[in-house]
Amino acid sequence: MKKFIIALIILIIAGVCAFFIFKPKGQTVDKEAQPAKRDLQVEFRETGSVSPRNRLEIKPPFAGRIEEIFVEEGDMIKRGQIIVSMSSSERAAMLDAARAMGEEEYARWQNIYKATPISAPMGGFIILRQKEPGQTVTAADAILVMADELIIESQVDETDLRFIKIGEKLKMYLDAYPDEIFDGIIEHISYESTVVSNVTVYTIRIKPIKKPAVFRAGMTATITITAQSKKDALCLPNNFIFERGNKKTVIVKAIKNGKAAFETKTVVTGITDGKFTEIISGINETETAVIFKTAAKQKAKSFMSRN
Repeated sequence: MKKFIIALIILIIAGVCAFFIFKPKGQTVDKEAQPAKRDLQVEFRETGSVSPRNRLEIKPPFAGRIEEIFVEEGDMIKRGQIIVSMSSSERAAMLDAARAMGEEEYARWQNIYKATPISAPMGGFIILRQKEPGQTVTAADAILVMADELIIESQVDETDLRFIKIGEKLKMYLDAYPDEIFDGIIEHISYESTVVSNVTVYTIRIKPIKKPAVFRAGMTATITITAQSKKDALCLPNNFIFERGNKKTVIVKAIKNGKAAFETKTVVTGITDGKFTEIISGINETETAVIFKTAAKQKAKSFMSRN
């Protein structure tokens, strides 16, 4: 029993010593900030690409040989304009046989058996020329690809879709023009979703208000959409706000009896732009929020002052 009492006394003494040895010292304020009013914007970015609004492949109505192509990539064309001249397989074989009989016979059969013209089904411009005269093609081969207008297409997560409205303006950045900002208007939101990497997304179409000098299909674009905005919101930098369970708190400094005193206050927050957060209630503009230096920072500062 005596040994037990002695051991208990030793443990108590050790505990008291440990308390005083490892007792945390007074904390030092690292930073201070007062809530201030500022305009907040909550934005999110999505990656998109330049795409034709309507992309159309020009395919021959039959298998045969291309005789002439009258357009080049980039050419503007009108609906109904003849863009390709083709021979069917039978005409091509007949002309080859006639050519072997002489130029006169060849010319005669060319007039008797005319080439078939292919006209543009819509107005627009040529974005791709895939074949050349003299090549043999099937009805499944695309000779040319045309488009009516180039726009931006982007896929938006379903959770962000509520922030997007047709007719709304947004900012765009093109990888080809990293130092320029372009304005665009949302003109269409798809009604059918797709799943990309287990995420449900919707395709949106954006019409550029002003296009750069070189604007080509396939260019990578980044679009910036404003989800929420608020003017003159009372804000604090995010690092002054701490989470404790389901509550958000701020450490506030006050002067009591001529000395600095600190109080933890619960605050209600609103929107955040990633750097600043709106303070709806809990503290006001006259109060000062603080951040204490961490033990590591204090130790490093002490070490530097000694050396």
